[in-house]
Formats: sequence, C-alpha cells, structure tokens
Amino acid sequence: MRKVLTISFCLICTFIYAQDTKNTVRGKVKSESSKTSLQNVHVLNLSKVVGTITDKEGIFEINASVNDTLYFSYIGYKPLKIIVTNDLIKYEDNDLTFNLTELALALEEVIITPYRLTGYLEIDVKNAPINTSVRYRIIGLPNLGYEGGRRTRSGISKVLGAIFNPADFLNSLFKRNPKKMAKLRLMREDEQIKILLSTKFDREVLVQLLGIPKIDINEILRNCSFSDTFIKEANDLQIMEAINECYDEYRLLEF
Repeated sequence: MRKVLTISFCLICTFIYAQDTKNTVRGKVKSESSKTSLQNVHVLNLSKVVGTITDKEGIFEINASVNDTLYFSYIGYKPLKIIVTNDLIKYEDNDLTFNLTELALALEEVIITPYRLTGYLEIDVKNAPINTSVRYRIIGLPNLGYEGGRRTRSGISKVLGAIFNPADFLNSLFKRNPKKMAKLRLMREDEQIKILLSTKFDREVLVQLLGIPKIDINEILRNCSFSDTFIKEANDLQIMEAINECYDEYRLLEF
C-alpha cells in the first residue's frame, strides 16, 4: 500500500511539474486605438528563431521560454518587442492581450524623372540603364523569382582577403558573431519568417533577428560585391539569402 502511495505521489508531482514548465505563450493582438483584433500579425521568437501569425480573432500561440524575446510586426503599426516572463507563460486561454500602436504615415513627394529619349532606337538602347542582377526562386514561396544582386569574381577575392586580414570588416564581424550568423540557417527553415521577410524592405526584422546594426548588414553585402542598387531595392528575404551566401563562402574559404 505504501508503495502504491509513493508511485501516485510521484505521478502527481510529475504532472504538476509538467504544467509549470509549459513552454508556449498564447495571447491576442489588438489595435491600441480601435481595440479591434488584428489578423495576420507576425509574431517572432527572436531567441528561438521561430514565427507564427495571428488568426482571424487575433489569437496566436508560439513556442517560448522565460527570457526569450518576442517581436510583433504588422504593416501600418509600430513593432512591439517584449521579454517573456513567468507571468506571460502562466497565462491561460486568451486573457493575455498585446496592443499595437498604429503609425501615422506621411507620404513624401516622389519626383519621377523620365528617360531622355532621342527617338533613335540605337542611341536610346545604349543610354537605357541595364539591370545586371540575377534572379533565383525559393521553393515554397509564391513569387516566381527573387532578384539576387550581381555577383562577380571579385566577391570571392574580397572574402578570401577577409581571412588573411584580421582587420577586415567581414573577418571581424563573422568571427565576433558566430552565434548570430548561425541564426541564418534557422531563419531559412521557418516558413513564417521567410514569408514575412519577403514583404519587408526596411531591414528592421533582420536587425532584430541577427542582432546587428543595419549599417553592418549593408557593409556585409558591399564587401561581398553586391551592388548598391541591390542593397537599396532588395526585400529582406533577398538580403537574408545574400548574407547567408556570403557567410557560407567565408566559412568555406576559412577552413
């Protein structure tokens, strides 16, 4: 009888412990001004590099542990970043609400300068700007292709130079942040993160995920011979793929 009681007590303790170690955060996202639920808000766990989106009721559930960082991103609203605490994990059902603040967007004046055409085809063709960027396709995403910048042989030589020059930017950055660069693989494996990045052009999500300044992202690409046009116009998914390609080349040549 005593043995049976001991086993029962252990089972109860195990059940209670399992409840206390719940590793998900579940809640609802609303607009702070209108108090309406927001659908398709991207919720990222920057620490675990996983993502999800809110449903039509604004509800989400994401894998998270104490001290993880959650990042909320939605078009027209200010991003929200919070640190996961014990209180957030212990919340049940949909009692946990996150409010996003709407941005007041002001459209800047855009001046479109037409090409100066002469009417002579041979001359106009020579004067027209040429986009030398290549395109690639990412399996699983609806777009037919993504522009991948212009790669040249000099890109390899620049990466090779980074290995033998300790003061070089790439060598310094990659050696200083190996864990941050390792997040690139996880980012490429998460479909929600890739879909979000394909719609972004401001680099803010990449800055949060990689934990490096925007200026360093641009400098990585320049040192890997991506054009200024690509750096300026590419979406965040293209930028992520470009950084990953540059990092893979660096590691290959380093070893």
